[in-house]
Amino acid sequence: MPMNKGVIRFMSKSHAFWYQLSGGVIGTKVSGMPVLLLTTTGRKSGRKRTTPLTHQRDGDNYVVIASNGGHDNHPTWYLNLRSNPDAEILIGREKTRVRAETANDEDRERLYKQAADVFPGYAEYQQETKRKIPVVVLRPIA
Repeated sequence: MPMNKGVIRFMSKSHAFWYQLSGGVIGTKVSGMPVLLLTTTGRKSGRKRTTPLTHQRDGDNYVVIASNGGHDNHPTWYLNLRSNPDAEILIGREKTRVRAETANDEDRERLYKQAADVFPGYAEYQQETKRKIPVVVLRPIA
């Protein structure tokens, strides 16, 4: 059963607050995976939105999973990236500008499996929803 959306929002805002306040000392890992803060531009409001996400590396790129806790709709941050793929990530105290791209089917399978090997919850999330959970590649840009 997917996690309650209100609980997800509360945990996300709290996590981002403590991560930023501590300069990336608090909240750097969840379920054995490193955490980054992703700042997107709201597709409707145009306002900056920050979301903590677990991530993995794929070469020079960062990979995040748009699981939304197994819900049937995409997370807001993913919808924002589809409208405006330019974003910023914060890892510890280091900010990096990135451009987001949804992984193609071949890369998605490989990257999703890698993430599920570290955090088995991702495999459960995919079973709980009818949508194919997107994998997003964040490519650093100059």
